[in-house]
Amino acid sequence: MTTVFDFKADALAGNAVDLSQYQGKVLLIVNTASKCGFTPQYEGLEAVYKQFKDQGVEVLGFPCNQFGSQEPGAEAEIGAFCQKNYGVSFPMFAKINVNGDDAHPLYKHLKKASPGLLGTEGIKWNFTKFLVRKDGSVYKRYAPTTKPEELTGDIAKLLAE
Repeated sequence: MTTVFDFKADALAGNAVDLSQYQGKVLLIVNTASKCGFTPQYEGLEAVYKQFKDQGVEVLGFPCNQFGSQEPGAEAEIGAFCQKNYGVSFPMFAKINVNGDDAHPLYKHLKKASPGLLGTEGIKWNFTKFLVRKDGSVYKRYAPTTKPEELTGDIAKLLAE
């Protein structure tokens, strides 16, 4: 069975990251953007990360420019923005596509494992969230409107598994 841990992605700094390094942890994977109405969710994502990181939770941010061109900057700009405005300390990755033929393989897997409403696989907007179990299987997809702090109950449940 394919899991999230079978994929690699480039970090903002450009180095390849093997997601298998997160085995045994609960993951919250989010496609992000710096110029979106949901951008303030970075604050909530950072709060969730700080609350749970010592218990085995990682938040992984994947910038994406596919929705209204709301992530136009280069990786260095994205990193500086996240740090300066929201104090982001969780891992951020290089900009990717989440939809279409050139969607990142991780996102192809996430969408197939946890389709959205009415079984649609496409990501609808920035800040769609996926919660992943410690074994790398996808637990659930959350809409962009779902605030990160609303996931704490599900995160605690997966930590207890």
